[in-house]
Amino acid sequence: MVRLETISINNKTKSKLPSLPFLDMKNYVLGKKYEISVLVSGEKTSRELNKKYRNKNYTPDILSFPLDENSGEIILTPKAVSRKAKLFGLSEKNMYGFLFIHGLLHLKGHEHSAKMDEEEYRIAKKFGIKIS
Repeated sequence: MVRLETISINNKTKSKLPSLPFLDMKNYVLGKKYEISVLVSGEKTSRELNKKYRNKNYTPDILSFPLDENSGEIILTPKAVSRKAKLFGLSEKNMYGFLFIHGLLHLKGHEHSAKMDEEEYRIAKKFGIKIS
């Protein structure tokens, strides 16, 4: 497990996360005091969590769960991220960055909307993440 100030990353897979400014993105979206843990999990675990907490029976690329006003958890599924990157013609690095931003905005309380889309694109651009 890697702990970076107020972010901890626990990778339970053989996949390596790309080099991205995860901490800077977290601080920009949620602030320095917000604590998040990131679990990088296999498809089975992600699917089980999605079914248990969201009543959705599929393997998600990302899940986000606010725990309280100053902490939350993000779950990334490398195989699902890879499939989505190929589907959209993006590098895996850019897809991870985009999905991480997406999860952070959910932790901040955003729901899927045009406003959230605009925020995702703006933040992605700020951090050099190419999503189009």
